[in-house]
Amino acid sequence: MRYRMLGRTGIEVSVHCLGTMMFGAVGNPDHEDGARVIHAALDAGINFVDTADMYSAGECEEIVGKALKGRRDDVVLATKVHFPMGEGRNRGGNSRRWIIRAVEDSLRRLGTDWIDLYQIHRPDENTDIEETLSALSDLVHQGKIRAFGGSTFPAEAVAEAQYVAERRSLLRMRTEQPPYSILARGIERSLLPVCEHHGMGVLTWSPLAAGFLSGKYRAGSAVDLSTGRAAHQPFRFDPALPENAAKYAAVEQLAELAADLGRTLPELAVAFAATHPAVTSVIIGPRTLDQLEGLLKGAALTLDDATLDRIDAIVPPGTDLYRADAAWTPASLADPARRRRPLAERAAG
Repeated sequence: MRYRMLGRTGIEVSVHCLGTMMFGAVGNPDHEDGARVIHAALDAGINFVDTADMYSAGECEEIVGKALKGRRDDVVLATKVHFPMGEGRNRGGNSRRWIIRAVEDSLRRLGTDWIDLYQIHRPDENTDIEETLSALSDLVHQGKIRAFGGSTFPAEAVAEAQYVAERRSLLRMRTEQPPYSILARGIERSLLPVCEHHGMGVLTWSPLAAGFLSGKYRAGSAVDLSTGRAAHQPFRFDPALPENAAKYAAVEQLAELAADLGRTLPELAVAFAATHPAVTSVIIGPRTLDQLEGLLKGAALTLDDATLDRIDAIVPPGTDLYRADAAWTPASLADPARRRRPLAERAAG
């Protein structure tokens, strides 16, 4: 396993980061099995583990905490805050009030005195970014977190956070965690260049594009829309829908490319995500030990320029054939009132 610097934090992390979203009730509920996967990843040289408070409503953090006992000092541990935790008001978001409460809950579940990387899971237009940065800066000064960053922030929000930190003499976001895969290359246009410009570390998620690059969904094969991710959002996976045709066509071409290399499609997908110079670490999220071992087989895969050129011909740089983030949509798109003037004001004359 190779290692890279996490932006300019001085923290060295493995090129593969173990994502733990599939541990707990939403994936693998066996705590001991989850610990075995984590231990196998550490034994393989991975020193970077990513989780979040909302994964299985906190259960995932508990699994990670138990698994890291006795090995905590050797692990760069990342978690996140933003999504609601339980019923009631003010139990989510990016306010100082919630962040200060949430970090204590995460520390308790993780069984640790500090978090190496604390990430804001999504932007929050109801909270001034200065409020969020101020709270996070205080947590660094208190020694409860070592560094902080964002997850799935658009390029303009990343740039604004850097500007506000400088103007208000606050600590700045050191990392960004965006979705990135062969089928979702939109961040190559602006986000990755912005992160490079500001010296930020980038840890990417969903290299298998929610299973499209796992080999599970193939053109001409029956797709079970009643289980897994397909059951929650069948419109994204249904091969009968015209808007999905490009995805399935690209997967077939990529599968052929992988076969020409003597590799699997998942190995090709994970290797691709690590080739961009702005990317520090690629999050892999296995549910089982077998899945982890399969993904690790591609760790030594080097994609030469000819192979990357073939990928570019299938999915051009900066192109999104698949929208990775289904859990959050900017209010500017989700709320029609934000896109439409009052009826009486729409006409030009």
